[in-house]
Amino acid sequence: MAGKGRSGKVQSRENRNGYLFVMPWILGFFLFTLLPMVFSAILSLCEWDIVTGLSTIEFVGLENFTSMFKDPKFWQSLKVTFKFCLITIPCYQIASLFVAFLLAMDIKGMKIFRVVYFLPSIIPTIAATMIWTRIFAQDGILNKSLSVIGIKGPAWLTDRNTALYALMIMGLWGVGNTIIIYLSGLQGVSEELKEAARVDGAKGWQIFFKITVPMISPTIFFNVVMAVIGSFQYFTQAYVMTEGGPMQSTLFYNLYLYQKAYKEYQMGYASAMAWVMFIIIMLFTMLVIKSSSFWVYYQNDDKL
Repeated sequence: MAGKGRSGKVQSRENRNGYLFVMPWILGFFLFTLLPMVFSAILSLCEWDIVTGLSTIEFVGLENFTSMFKDPKFWQSLKVTFKFCLITIPCYQIASLFVAFLLAMDIKGMKIFRVVYFLPSIIPTIAATMIWTRIFAQDGILNKSLSVIGIKGPAWLTDRNTALYALMIMGLWGVGNTIIIYLSGLQGVSEELKEAARVDGAKGWQIFFKITVPMISPTIFFNVVMAVIGSFQYFTQAYVMTEGGPMQSTLFYNLYLYQKAYKEYQMGYASAMAWVMFIIIMLFTMLVIKSSSFWVYYQNDDKL
């Protein structure tokens, strides 16, 4: 009995120490995540000029939401964001997987290429954005390169027909993190399975689509979920390069939310927008997770 008592005391002390170790994270979560979310939810039902004190908060019910759905700029920002997501998510994933497939080859000096492809992703976003602003300038490197082969490049960032696509092109430069994750997944594919498929007469493309892709489908799933969350929150590049122009062609949702909050000081309206975007991201993320049962395969899965 004495031994059991000592064992219980040790377990209690270990539990207490464990809670003490995780307490900083718990406090940080409550102070910097949960409480701001609760305050934002309250503000979405209120009207508040952030310049004045908290005493000026006025409850207006669902007025922010009804005004939002009548706002043409709100719908334009949704249109721009959805267009960006629908094009970039599949394109970035395909491009990243293709590059990762090349980097997975056992060739002398391949480690250098892996470092080169990953480096752009660690450059600060603002610095990279300023570089690409010069590249896309009317007299920038891109248009000068096009002129060499007889093509007159457009005014990428000042033309409403090309500004959004310029931001999409720039995004390809920073997919290094996604490439590394795909590379890790590709290196985990069993060589025995590939060799067995070759013995059975499978060609290269058949091995890729019938073995490699199913085996790395959990990696694809992870990257798609992160891409969905990240793409809907696109902000910095558009804010620095175009500020939503020209003619609202790059007015992303988060950029318009920022304008409402910190330029027009409509914190209630901005909070309502934030919650609408939260619901949109949650729905699309849940849709991807729900669909994963049809196309994501795990080891020893009978679908494989």
